[in-house]
Amino acid sequence: MTTFVRASLDRPAYTLPGHYFTSSEVFAREQERIFATQWICVGRSAEVPAAGSYQLIEIAGESLILVRDHDGQLYAHYNVCRHRGARLCTEMQGQFHETILCPYHAWAYRLDGTLAAARYMQDAPGFRREDWPLISAAVAEWDGFVFVSLARQPTPFAEAFAPLIGKFQTWEMSRLQRGAQIVYEVAANWKLIVANYSECYHCPLIHPELVAVSPWQSGRNDLTSGPFLGGYMELTYDSMTLNGQTRRPPLPKLAAEDHKRVYYYSIFPNLLLSLHPDYVMAHRLIPRQPNATTVICEWYFDPETMASPDFDPSDAVEFWDRTNRQDWHVCELSQQGVSSRAYRPGPYAQSEGLLWQFDQEYLRVMGEMVS
Repeated sequence: MTTFVRASLDRPAYTLPGHYFTSSEVFAREQERIFATQWICVGRSAEVPAAGSYQLIEIAGESLILVRDHDGQLYAHYNVCRHRGARLCTEMQGQFHETILCPYHAWAYRLDGTLAAARYMQDAPGFRREDWPLISAAVAEWDGFVFVSLARQPTPFAEAFAPLIGKFQTWEMSRLQRGAQIVYEVAANWKLIVANYSECYHCPLIHPELVAVSPWQSGRNDLTSGPFLGGYMELTYDSMTLNGQTRRPPLPKLAAEDHKRVYYYSIFPNLLLSLHPDYVMAHRLIPRQPNATTVICEWYFDPETMASPDFDPSDAVEFWDRTNRQDWHVCELSQQGVSSRAYRPGPYAQSEGLLWQFDQEYLRVMGEMVS
């Protein structure tokens, strides 16, 4: 049986020093130590649904081609021809037929990355096509999401994500379909966005609509250390909408107790997962600069509910778009503050225990001293 507790601290704990949010050197190190080594969420399986369908993704400054082959296997190939390094693909998404063709000298690669043809290379001394496949990164699919790791020898996904495998099965996330998407550009460091997501200390001051439907002190957590953090908050009404009401039924396999809860989990480093009774919402973070983050927010619904003639996701989207913008505003205020020479690390409140735990995981992966 899962045990939920309040997030708390058993010692004085303080926020990170300012340079972690403002330094270009720290940001570059994060790209190498975190985003080039961890399992990074890059989107949904449904975005690459069939053989030959692809989209370009970016991780740690690298462009990769996410493509599905004829056996249904996903690959993430570096967008680099093995001949003279030309970029293979420039369109953000599309459909390959049988091969990925280099626009420079027409080297052709099969969908699995093996080299199919190389013009006039048969006379090159020692050349063998099998020696020149595309360089690929590791790929994993989990509950409808796609993760990619650039590490040469990544921790196997099933091992790295063991605490989450099967945890959310009653939401059937792999069968949910996207009903809406909003892309935000936030003038704040990505870690400030994760921190803001992980506490409701600010909620009664910033989110009047949220506290009207979900008591801000009701949070209980079951994942309280490591790369995955979070738990649930109580839901007073039927749904996280502006009036607490919706015509959508609960997701079909949810337990009765989950009809009155919303679960929030931060999945290190870049996925924020919110599981509601009638939909799932995800924020995917793409750090751009120390003070700039792209946040892709998506809402997923039961496909049978979406097929109804009166399906309308706007009540959920309007609620969270308003809440998101409230959050982005205070994250940007935080960015401005931590950029000041007057900023010093401040004390975390008892209700901010998950933030300190996130800091510990962040410092561990960065290879720095953990308090």
